[in-house]
Amino acid sequence: MTPATLDLARIRSEFPALAAGTVFLDNAGGSQVLARVADRVRDYLLHDNVQLGASYAASQQAGERVLSARRAVAEMVHSAHDDEVVMGPSTTALIGTLVEAQRPGLRPGDEVVVTESDHEANIGAWVRLADAGVVVRTWRVDVDSLNLRLQDLDALLGPRTKWVAMTQASNILGTVNPVAEVARRAHAVGARLCVDAVAYAPHRLVDVQASGADAVVFSFYKVFGPHYAVMWVQRELLLSLPSLNHFFIGPEVIPYKLQRGNVNYELSYGCAGIVDYLRDVGTELGAVGDGRAHMQAAFDAIARHEDALAEQVLQWLRGRRGVRIIGLPSVTAGERVPTISFVAEGQPSEAIVRRVDAHGIGIRFGDFYARRLIEALGLQAYGGVVRVSIAHYNTAEEIDRLLGALEEAVA
Repeated sequence: MTPATLDLARIRSEFPALAAGTVFLDNAGGSQVLARVADRVRDYLLHDNVQLGASYAASQQAGERVLSARRAVAEMVHSAHDDEVVMGPSTTALIGTLVEAQRPGLRPGDEVVVTESDHEANIGAWVRLADAGVVVRTWRVDVDSLNLRLQDLDALLGPRTKWVAMTQASNILGTVNPVAEVARRAHAVGARLCVDAVAYAPHRLVDVQASGADAVVFSFYKVFGPHYAVMWVQRELLLSLPSLNHFFIGPEVIPYKLQRGNVNYELSYGCAGIVDYLRDVGTELGAVGDGRAHMQAAFDAIARHEDALAEQVLQWLRGRRGVRIIGLPSVTAGERVPTISFVAEGQPSEAIVRRVDAHGIGIRFGDFYARRLIEALGLQAYGGVVRVSIAHYNTAEEIDRLLGALEEAVA
């Protein structure tokens, strides 16, 4: 049976910004927003904008809407309990909150492992634990394969290791990392794993249980929603953390104890629109089963479509003399997401991007807050990489437009 494909006209109709004509290929920096998400935010502000927790009917209704959104997000990430879902302003802020909550339980000489390929959101907060005497070890990228090699991790793990922090997919390389195997190795020495899934979540269905991780974080504004984020924390771990909220909010009050000032009500409610959208796409593809089965069907079709578009770009780059792909050079069996970086010999990355700008196409240059990786690979001389990041609402025709612009821009 031929796998079901996305109805792109229907898909694109869900994203009003696409009608303006700009080709959005900077999606790893921020996706376009679903109309149904914006509608939910507007609806909440105009009809439910009251404080939660009161006895009157309007407050009760508003509270149920916010709670229903948390349940929807819990289903999306495959959380066993919806109170494991902590919402907050950004991935950077939420990881910072998690690390701050860890501080009281860490002792001088305890160790954490960070990678060289992560966004700084999942490095900086951990590195600052050195102020408390924690030893920070760096899992370096193999400069030949551009992989995080498991044997290199093994050399860093030991009886004092408390946490490993890593990305599920690199926002520069596009590489999908083996987080479940990393979790197994970390747990074998008594350590925990924190996963940054920001670059993964727009392209694959996040499954916190399958990941084996103890904490998984990503931002909704990369996944067709508002500038907001979610952190899943395994329930026993979450309960063991101290409260960072008001003194009368005890450590048993989850997830509120890590949601200082409470969640943003309207953005939380809006994010449930992402889940509705994915379920509806799965239904249109003929999926059967529960809500997650429908979301999985949607992401399976999304991956097939995005892989085809990514291969268009990668094939063109492979054929250009003087161009170096920074990451896997082709689409292979789920090993990369459609975030594609490259440099061209003798040309600043900024110059290439600015030439493409003139064609009404949005791509980007820089280090994308993965500065440690850019420095490790010696790419500062280019001003970072040129990055093309594809989303499922992009079309083959848009990729053709990009490649035509690159023909002129990459001399």
